Amino acid sequence: MTTNDMREFLETGVIDAGRMKAVEGNAVALGYPSLLMMESAGRAVADAALARSPSRVLILCGRGNNGGDGMVAARYLQHLDSVDVVYPDCGSTTASAAAQLALLRHCSVALHPVRCAADVEALSRLFDDADIIVDSMLGTGAWGTVREPFASLVTRANVSGSPVVAVDTPTPGIRAAEILSFHRPKVEGADVTDIGIPLEAEIFTGPGDLTLVPSRSSQAHKGVGGEVLVVGGGPYQGAPYIAAMGALRAGADIVRVASPAYVPMPDLIYERLEGSTITADHLEMILSLVDRTDVVVCGMGLGKESHDVVLAIAEAAKRAVFDADALARPLPAARETIYTPHAGEFARIAGTEPPADLAARGRCVKAAAKTGTVLLKGPVDVVSDGSRVRFNRTGTPAMTTGGTGDLLAGIAGALFCHLPAFEAACVAAYVNGSAGMLAAEGRGNGMLATDMPDHIPEILFRRPAPE
Repeated sequence: MTTNDMREFLETGVIDAGRMKAVEGNAVALGYPSLLMMESAGRAVADAALARSPSRVLILCGRGNNGGDGMVAARYLQHLDSVDVVYPDCGSTTASAAAQLALLRHCSVALHPVRCAADVEALSRLFDDADIIVDSMLGTGAWGTVREPFASLVTRANVSGSPVVAVDTPTPGIRAAEILSFHRPKVEGADVTDIGIPLEAEIFTGPGDLTLVPSRSSQAHKGVGGEVLVVGGGPYQGAPYIAAMGALRAGADIVRVASPAYVPMPDLIYERLEGSTITADHLEMILSLVDRTDVVVCGMGLGKESHDVVLAIAEAAKRAVFDADALARPLPAARETIYTPHAGEFARIAGTEPPADLAARGRCVKAAAKTGTVLLKGPVDVVSDGSRVRFNRTGTPAMTTGGTGDLLAGIAGALFCHLPAFEAACVAAYVNGSAGMLAAEGRGNGMLATDMPDHIPEILFRRPAPE
């Protein structure tokens, strides 16, 4: 398998800011440093400016990496008659942008720090004289009302007669003659330049995908992490509890286990179902729990006799993750659904064995994802929502032990409280495989699924320092 064989899984069209941040984070993890990415982007901006044959260029920079792109461009334009860089002299700056500003102090450019509207007004001559203005103020990080000094910079650029080249996406309110985006367009109508991001940063999961998981507010209250209901057990006792611990460790605040089997775990709420298997007699109680929950995780340890109950749960659930014995025909489908089959279960629900070739496997999973997102577990996991395909290669052969798939379903359930199905499945696959790798470091093939949950928060909630 060569990387060329995987090009078909690259997404096209406009990419949103969150997804682009994830791709960039994955590129950094693959060995493409943020500063080098910024260098490529800034060089492309300089080339776009030079295409207009200017002699005087004004570059408006922000505090983030979009501003850093503009500062790199200034270095490549310093041979011109005049290059002026305006930047805010207030607030925090990303490490990469700060590094670029430090370099500019050794270049043949004029630096103009501004704090307020009056500072901008004092620079009016620069706007009037510029042959071209580069907007690298906010980029994809723009949200809400544009504040000072950026609001005055936008106003002054608009009343000048100079064409504006916007970097990645225009600052809100500015009139841009040209928009230059990197890797993929961030807005319709943008020109796109390739900055060398590796293909695998987009089609494989990586640590960048963790940036999609929302941070919890300092004002958070009990329940904001989501409520998950795990339905399973009977013939097999431990499986639903492993899934439930996965959900707790992945950030769910409240996790209930509805099961005939009781395993004493004080962090979980046990909802007793009388008897040895789950039957239609339990539906009234189960559906009352479904009504109050954010996500249902169903199927682990259930056995083959409860499928009518699974279908009723699916009909009532807003969001559900179906695993193990729930993966049978007719296929259950909630309003939003994630399926987490292994190869045998996939063959049971799709009617075909998944191919060994990874590209063919991706196409097969994509074709099978008709009623929800499918996460096919394997040496390389494959995730598809019927439109997009993503691969995950975290994991270890030690994860062939029983229970690791149950844990994955629980992790997916917790993430599904806050993320769309496809994104939740992708992040869950990455986190579960990474937790297995960490757990196996000290135990090798003697690792148990119950060795993995303690590693989940370490992976999922460890926030890298901003670059």
